[in-house]
Amino acid sequence: MGPAWIMAVRHGESESNLAYREAGATPLVYERGDDEVTLTELGRTQAAALGRLLAALPRDEAPELVWCSPYLRALDTWKLAHETWGVDPLPVTVDERLRDQEAGEFARHNLAAIAERFPEELARREAEGAYAYRPPRGESLADVVARLRDFLRDLDGRADGRRVLIVAHDSVVLGLRHVIAGGPDAELAAVLDFAPVLNASVSVWRTGGAGFELVRFNDVAHLTS
Repeated sequence: MGPAWIMAVRHGESESNLAYREAGATPLVYERGDDEVTLTELGRTQAAALGRLLAALPRDEAPELVWCSPYLRALDTWKLAHETWGVDPLPVTVDERLRDQEAGEFARHNLAAIAERFPEELARREAEGAYAYRPPRGESLADVVARLRDFLRDLDGRADGRRVLIVAHDSVVLGLRHVIAGGPDAELAAVLDFAPVLNASVSVWRTGGAGFELVRFNDVAHLTS
């Protein structure tokens, strides 16, 4: 049967999110690794807002199990949300398959820096499409989808009939949308129409009939209430 419902959350604003936004079209090579950056003050505020959202859910709609990316910004988002929620500790599984899309040799570069230093790679990215492009030693979105498909197969057995919260990244939330919908990978590019997945946004699927029904996607109403 699988989980009763899945709530997927992107982490709050991270230090690298802020640095890349402030750089804009100026080339930037960020000094810290993708798995090392944590939350900004805004990101911490967003994580607390997520905690208040969870606290406001009816008891029979609250998450029972948590799966989290191993990256610090996702772990810190869950930690702060849980502290704000104020409930007893929940079972938490840290799963490598929920890590962000790996950018390989370009992991610390913004798009302007890639264009400046590796123009041939940017041309290849534009020719292949953002969903299919795999940077040197990195992953394509299709690669992310492959590991998420494996993750969801495991989840069927480990979370049967339970309510699951996933705290991860924009590429993971987009990938989950594609995998849960059950469409062929030939249609994967269409999922980019739903980008960007916003910081601390909430997406929910409930079991309905033979599969899952999408309840809401990329919802940030809790951040302004």
